[in-house]
Amino acid sequence: MTKIFDNTQNAFALKSDTELDRAYFLFKMISIEPLVRIGTAVTNFALNINLPVEGLIRATVFDHFCGGVSETDCMQVVDKMYVKGVSSVLDYSVEGKEDESCFDDALQMALKIIDFAKEKNSIPFVVFKPTGFGRFELYEKLGEGQTLNEVEQAEWKRVENRFETVCKKAFENDISLLVDGEESWMQDAADELVERMMQKYNTKKAIVFNTLQMYRWDRLDYLKKLHEKAKSNGFFIGIKLVRGAYMEKEIARATEKGYQSPICESKEATDVNFDAAVDYMIQNIDCMSIFAGTHNELSSYTLMEKMKLNNLSNNDDRIWFGQLYGMSDNISYNLAIEKYNVAKYLPFGPVKDVMPYLIRRAEENTSVAGQTSRELLLIKTERNRRKGKN
Repeated sequence: MTKIFDNTQNAFALKSDTELDRAYFLFKMISIEPLVRIGTAVTNFALNINLPVEGLIRATVFDHFCGGVSETDCMQVVDKMYVKGVSSVLDYSVEGKEDESCFDDALQMALKIIDFAKEKNSIPFVVFKPTGFGRFELYEKLGEGQTLNEVEQAEWKRVENRFETVCKKAFENDISLLVDGEESWMQDAADELVERMMQKYNTKKAIVFNTLQMYRWDRLDYLKKLHEKAKSNGFFIGIKLVRGAYMEKEIARATEKGYQSPICESKEATDVNFDAAVDYMIQNIDCMSIFAGTHNELSSYTLMEKMKLNNLSNNDDRIWFGQLYGMSDNISYNLAIEKYNVAKYLPFGPVKDVMPYLIRRAEENTSVAGQTSRELLLIKTERNRRKGKN
């Protein structure tokens, strides 16, 4: 297959020279682990004592990785990307809130984004995190098979109602809904709830999508069992496939509590697992829809090749490629030129509230071998191209 991801002119067509320089500076900083730790501490301190640093954050890391402070503020970015054939997944990235009013606010935001997106072809997906709608410990307790007390039962009922409300609204407005994956020890309860929503609302096509983190060695088996349920109960499966985002935390907890780690034994095993899930879904594409959330070039080429071998058109509406805004533009924009369905996760929210997300993103970039160095190489290549250097 022709290698398309090296074309930096396509990848960075939307970036001015100044924006390209900013991106280079940011990834250079992220590549130095002690700087990330120090920068995180200083930023948190400055925000906590209300120093006037939001403008600086907004002009640097926030604007590189986020679309804006509100959904309307994101539209300039959404429209620019859509001109190049790249859609958006508006992601309200306020994390770590754990009370009922915040859960209700998260629901209202999800409903608001569905209303906002339903008239816009540029926003085909809405997303939420299970822990945006309910306490982590509640999912954990259910996943472990513990009995909820009366107060907790009422609390869980509210979680179920939030899921039901947003899934019903997505169904009524024909907007696909991505439910993000989280830590393994709360995921079973979330999986069970998402499956119920699939069974209810995926009767004609995939509206509700669960997320499978393929660095977990058990997820391919889970997918196959879900397929059997779908065949028995007559519903379509929507799955966002990712490698995963909580590896260090997962391994540390398994070591501390003395159980087998749910994480694949190596990066290579994770890659094999991810590609096997892609292959399984392509083989069963008549009843499945894929959102391949990956920054991995090889996995992207593999999916492209499998589509070609199975005579699926580049823009088959059951198959989407997804990347995070501010990263892997070489994959996103070059795929879009070839008419594949591509969507960027576009985080948004008040600057202070989105900082936990941005810090997590910086830490993940630091820990993922090769990710930051690849971004730097691509940016450097494009800067040299613009200056007429070889």
